[in-house]
Amino acid sequence: MPLPLHHLRAGIIGTGFIGPVHIEGLKRLGVQVTAVCGSSQGARAMADQWGIPEVYGGYDYAALLRSPNVDVVHITSPNKVHVEQSLAALAAGKHVICEKPLGMNSRETAALVQAAAASDRVFAVNYLCRFYPAVLQMRAMVQRGELGRIIHVQGHFFQDWLLKETDYNWRLLASEGGKLRAVGDVGTHWIDAVSFILGAKAESVFATLETFHKTRFRPKGNAEVQTFTQADPADLEAYEVDTEDFGSVLLKFGGSAHGYAEGVHANCAVSQMAAGWKCSLYLGIYGTKGSVQWEFQQPNEIQAGYRDQPNQVLTRNTAGFDKDIVNFTDNPGGHAEGFPDGHKMQYRAVYEHIATGKSTPLLFATAEDGHDEVKLCEAILESSVSQRWVEVR
Repeated sequence: MPLPLHHLRAGIIGTGFIGPVHIEGLKRLGVQVTAVCGSSQGARAMADQWGIPEVYGGYDYAALLRSPNVDVVHITSPNKVHVEQSLAALAAGKHVICEKPLGMNSRETAALVQAAAASDRVFAVNYLCRFYPAVLQMRAMVQRGELGRIIHVQGHFFQDWLLKETDYNWRLLASEGGKLRAVGDVGTHWIDAVSFILGAKAESVFATLETFHKTRFRPKGNAEVQTFTQADPADLEAYEVDTEDFGSVLLKFGGSAHGYAEGVHANCAVSQMAAGWKCSLYLGIYGTKGSVQWEFQQPNEIQAGYRDQPNQVLTRNTAGFDKDIVNFTDNPGGHAEGFPDGHKMQYRAVYEHIATGKSTPLLFATAEDGHDEVKLCEAILESSVSQRWVEVR
């Protein structure tokens, strides 16, 4: 039975796409959302929409952190300020849930790992795929050895929202989002999900990155505009693109906590220019006894494959896809759960960890996990330049 969480209070820093996703998930759990911070206009609009009492405009997150009415801070701001705001939140005695990537480079995320370890606060990174029931179920199947020894993993994360040269978002700029865009922004969701399922970390990588639109166009005079623009060409300005549109990554994983995934190889393709694919995260786990496959856009089903018996489609909250996900699904079978529910379940795991004094299982990604993902991205960049295998140091 889920714990009541209405005594905990959240503050949100950032008012873009993902901020309201956090708010909706928290409100569905009964968590109070007491404060919001962003631009003066954005913060006021979000507060009015969701009935949030405390509003901190002008990006004055320091004022939000001083509020006695905030227990947990959700950082949903652009990547370049994640570490700065996370360190300030920990120093203010707040628990933290930070969007990924954790930071712009491993030097700054290492400092954040140290700060989180020195604090008695809970720190989580928002890799929500861990809390899809299918991912939890596949993880349990690997843990129990139902697939045998894992041989290899393959998959992709395909989107098309940056297909056109006039599609613009701040994530296209290395100065705002980091040097690795497609792989760093969405590919790491795939990598974290696979790491979680296997109980292992990637130890070395071989990668190829490609930027197809070397020059793109954005609205003049406002670098913060986020749009799939249909503007008149006269209203656009050209800029050079310094992040990748596509990545092909080979990964070798190290020792597994489960004992069934030692030295597994994986291959993943990531694209933000795959026409027709809106948010397709697909992964297949292949073992000596069987395999499982899952697609983010069909989240309630797992495809199970076998050599000597019929293949199966396992459906959430039905036989074979039920016993390992009890606390992370609320609706009966046939009643679809997806992206909003994944967020809700992750926040349930984090907030119950806080409410119980850290006595619940630690399933969510930690600051150390976020740091590992940043180190992995740096190794992928190095490998793409050198065209050789690179260890994740």
